[in-house]
Amino acid sequence: MIKKLLIFSSLIFCTNFSFAQNAGVEEAVTKLTNLMIKPDSLALDKLILPDLSYGHSSGKIQTKQEFLHSLLSTESDFVDINLTDQTVIIQNKTALVRHTLNAKTNDKNVPGNVKLYILLIWSKEKAGWKLLGRQAVKVL
Repeated sequence: MIKKLLIFSSLIFCTNFSFAQNAGVEEAVTKLTNLMIKPDSLALDKLILPDLSYGHSSGKIQTKQEFLHSLLSTESDFVDINLTDQTVIIQNKTALVRHTLNAKTNDKNVPGNVKLYILLIWSKEKAGWKLLGRQAVKVL
């Protein structure tokens, strides 16, 4: 009986730990999404690792500094972002997040809409989950 109780307790602990890990990653995704709509340079700097590789569906790749500049200027202006079909896979200190991004944009004061498949790569650091990579692909 004690053996069954220990196994059951271990399963509950692992499930709760996994849920907490997913919740932490999903919280980081929500922070990033909100900061893409209303950019804050200090908050973005804390959420993104220095070696960020940010891939656009056009094939353009940006560094952290280039990505921050595009958000803080009118070059890349998100008015609204809706994420759907999100999945999270965590392996040790790395998380892969996939979702579909539907957004209203106003890039360089030109209104538009975009629908993309996104892959985000997050790294678990002492201060929480930090963005290391992003790749977008156009939905055909």
